[in-house]
Amino acid sequence: MSDRETPTGRRTFLRQGVLAGTAVAAAPLLGCGTPEATPPAATSATPEVPTFALSETTAAELQQAMASGQYTAVQVAELYLGRIAAIDQAGPTLKSVIETNPEALAIAAALDGERKAGKVRGPLHGIPVLIKDNIDTADKMLTSAGSLALTGAPATMDAGIVARMREAGMVILGKANLSEWANIRSSRSTSGWSGRGGLTRNPYALDRNACGSSAGTGASISASLATLGIGTETDGSIVCPANANGLVGIKPTVGLVSRAGVIPISHTQDTAGPMCRTVRDAAALLSVVAGADPRDAATAASAGHIAADYTTFCDPASLKGKRLGVVREWFNAGPAVNAVMVEALKALQSAGAELVDPVDVPSLGDMGNSEFEIMLYELKADMAAYLATRGAGIPHRTLADLIKFNEDNKATEMQYFGQETFLLAEQKGPLSSPEYRKAVATCARLTRAEGMDRVLPKYRVDALIAPTGGPAWVTDLVNGDHFSGGSSTLSAVSGYPAITVPAGNIMGLPVGITFMGPAWSEGTLIGMAYAFEQTVKARQAPRFKATIPG
Repeated sequence: MSDRETPTGRRTFLRQGVLAGTAVAAAPLLGCGTPEATPPAATSATPEVPTFALSETTAAELQQAMASGQYTAVQVAELYLGRIAAIDQAGPTLKSVIETNPEALAIAAALDGERKAGKVRGPLHGIPVLIKDNIDTADKMLTSAGSLALTGAPATMDAGIVARMREAGMVILGKANLSEWANIRSSRSTSGWSGRGGLTRNPYALDRNACGSSAGTGASISASLATLGIGTETDGSIVCPANANGLVGIKPTVGLVSRAGVIPISHTQDTAGPMCRTVRDAAALLSVVAGADPRDAATAASAGHIAADYTTFCDPASLKGKRLGVVREWFNAGPAVNAVMVEALKALQSAGAELVDPVDVPSLGDMGNSEFEIMLYELKADMAAYLATRGAGIPHRTLADLIKFNEDNKATEMQYFGQETFLLAEQKGPLSSPEYRKAVATCARLTRAEGMDRVLPKYRVDALIAPTGGPAWVTDLVNGDHFSGGSSTLSAVSGYPAITVPAGNIMGLPVGITFMGPAWSEGTLIGMAYAFEQTVKARQAPRFKATIPG
């Protein structure tokens, strides 16, 4: 039995849960026709990648450039669209952007008009963002979760977070590719592959995986295809691609960010969150997307817990006096990662943190299959509720309909892996089932009452820390993914927040460290992550190597 068939393997399958100054017209839609039969094989030669004027540029730097007249929002959008054309559709062919927004330049022009008239909506006015293709936009773009089953018509209403980003004056530049159905279709999938978008490549080494399910967000933002990115997570799907692509990823407390209009897996664990090149950018984006939404009942609990501006927590002294619990049982990604963590722990101490080492979290070993059971039950129920919102242009209304579509379209949808997880979910009963209720109670008890809520006061620590995971593995379309460690499950199942930050590099491949805390502790975690980031400065821009070493 492979690890992917064990309870631990099932819990990790969602991680499989990221041109110089040439102005161009909006790039054409990607992936709307017949997908590639076989992804092009990586060559031994590292492709030529032109320099780019906005490489590694932050939102604050762009805002200053637009305020000074150096750039307009239209020029910024044109530069990023040119970058997408040059290295995502051509050159290294990252295939991280599944579709660009044909209205992006018009939106940017309107925002330029507002700026000229003296109206600036906020710090992200005119800033381009790429969002994962499981987030609804009521425009000319499709929302498909990477599946050809949902390409019939656009969504009829913006997702809650999209409405907030538009109100803040952001430019929705396009949709990012992802692991199809956010990696819930099969436990033997290849992360970053979707029937609609093909295979996303890791910009650090093109033959390696970008991790999932937010693979396209991870790869695109790392490669500077936009300023900011949004991913989604059920278990690991923000932090794993952020780790593999050298990004900061924030997995918020469930309920801080609306899930309305986000194609679901599990309402117990699903959340959207920022994926950015710096902590400050991620904090700025979280400030926009966090907030209550009547379309998502879970967000009612966020009242009194939302910061107006999460960037105010970005203080380089934030680690002074903090006690951090080192969870050694999650140092499971191999000796090279552990060597990076040795230096990371030293950096934390040099920045003023006190380490409690080790800290044990014994309760997780008792979860068995409970997390997976919750996902199966909720996938069936939540997917039907979502599909009911999609209008007549999408004929599918149930998980059974999607299963039939995949069977009828095997050549394009199931050329590399099947849909055994969909089939298992379809066999489940309603959410009133005793088995489901027991699984929910078990996970809540073990990850909250006997997990984070017990461990933090027991050791008197402000947060837990562990390696986010191992470096990106070589993509294997035959056997599926090859994970090496991970620490996402406690935060994922409890619904509590986590943030991953680049901690170092192994042969040119990035690895990160994760800070985990209690519910609604995003501000505290952002402060600690920022202080660590400023201490180690581990983020390195990708070099688009063909392979490692290379």
